[in-house]
Amino acid sequence: MFDDIPDTPLEQARMMENILVAGCEGYDRSSSGMYVQLRGLLLSDDALKPLLPGFVKTCRDLNHFWSYVKGLDTGSSGHWAKRKQHVRDGLAPLFDYLEQRNHAPVDNVASDALKSYDADGVHAVWGRALDRRHSDPEGAITSARTLLETVCKHILEETGEEYDEKADLPILYKAVATKLNIAPTQHTEESFKRILGGAANVVEGLGSLRNRVGDAHGKGKAAVRPGPRHAQLAVNFAGAMATFLVETWSEKSRA
Repeated sequence: MFDDIPDTPLEQARMMENILVAGCEGYDRSSSGMYVQLRGLLLSDDALKPLLPGFVKTCRDLNHFWSYVKGLDTGSSGHWAKRKQHVRDGLAPLFDYLEQRNHAPVDNVASDALKSYDADGVHAVWGRALDRRHSDPEGAITSARTLLETVCKHILEETGEEYDEKADLPILYKAVATKLNIAPTQHTEESFKRILGGAANVVEGLGSLRNRVGDAHGKGKAAVRPGPRHAQLAVNFAGAMATFLVETWSEKSRA
């Protein structure tokens, strides 16, 4: 065990990148043990493992990496630079995730609102949705719908409203919207009706998206495979709507 291994995954990834970039110029036995340790730490993280490039997953030490990277040469000049760029490009998704470049502004806003509402229930579901966006898009879409279902059920329980435990998300949302006076039919101002009607339509679409591409049901060979951007859209919308419902209910319960 090396004493100078960084504590955070971001710093661990940076150190591993530096080792691999240096390794593009030749096999360095002295750094191989450090690479093995860093590789093991990052591979043990379920959220980070899918983001690691194939050469990290398959190259167990720097000797294996050197055999791999020198095989990328095409005989042209500047092969060291091309090898190093290959390493940096391969690690880019990992750094994008760790540096939160793919996190949306809604993340922190929703996190604060949902944690204050129910840290053990609602906020835990939100956390799972966030964690799975890039590593498991299908699971993230499932978690996004579960988040809205959970919020709707919590609010209905707190208002004393009965509901069918097996009810679909659109039915739960309609009941909550009516209880909170945010159903489109409860407003006469055209702008509000359009916004609230659009929100209801997207909630219904989220339920449909989860059924078609999420991991809640078995899929055939021709099933659509969602990407991180689809999961990002679903999770962001679910977080925004969950926050809106929680804040609306909180305001009404204080009145």
